[in-house]
Amino acid sequence: MSYEIPAGVSGKEEQIVTPELTAAHYGSGLVEVFATPAMVALMEKTCLVSVLPHLPEDHGTVGTAVHVSHERATPVGMRVWCESKLVEIDRRRLVFEVVAHDETGLIGQGRHERFIINTSTFMEKVQAQKKP
Repeated sequence: MSYEIPAGVSGKEEQIVTPELTAAHYGSGLVEVFATPAMVALMEKTCLVSVLPHLPEDHGTVGTAVHVSHERATPVGMRVWCESKLVEIDRRRLVFEVVAHDETGLIGQGRHERFIINTSTFMEKVQAQKKP
């Protein structure tokens, strides 16, 4: 199946840092600042949402690789956002450049890879892996 995703498609998602999004809550650190796993999740969501309108209704994408740096801490209560740009399309493989900011500047950047899937077929394969 061919997909009609325009080259360079971009996305933007934002959120407020809450206590549930901190390193202390995630267990990835001991401090009450925006967690790296939360930043990565925001980056993944931004990429996903940017391409969903260009996919058939029964399709989505799954993340397969993340290569990012988390450069600066962000406190609880501050707004953070991610911007993504699709920079490579290879059949079902999509590669994005991502940058994350808070109200004072750049906090993270890198690349994220996703693959286009048929959601039903993907979940059937996952469920088939379950032990009886």
